[in-house]
Amino acid sequence: MATTSDAPVLETLAAMTMDSIERCNMDDATLILTRIAALAAMDAPAISYLAHVDPALKANLTLEHVQDVLVAIAPVVGTARVMAAAGHITEALGFAVAVAESDAEAMASADAKRRGKS
Repeated sequence: MATTSDAPVLETLAAMTMDSIERCNMDDATLILTRIAALAAMDAPAISYLAHVDPALKANLTLEHVQDVLVAIAPVVGTARVMAAAGHITEALGFAVAVAESDAEAMASADAKRRGKS
């Protein structure tokens, strides 16, 4: 099978995610919280949580919601997995904030340059 994309793995994952969302009757917040619980249960890396930051924000989830999920699953998945998940979530949020700040700085710089040429 020949690939015609520069990012076939990411595109496949995105397609799988979209298919899952279309077939699921959960509201957005419940869906994201369920996925976060699954990520914690399988000791997923920070990058896996990063993919859920924007959808979590769009679903109006708070840090308290995520903490509640981690508390709820702790007796089932164990404290080591929950603590690892908390660390991975913190890492993902830190990365998301850094990217947002970088984007904001780039936009401000471009805007300043544009105004300087006017």
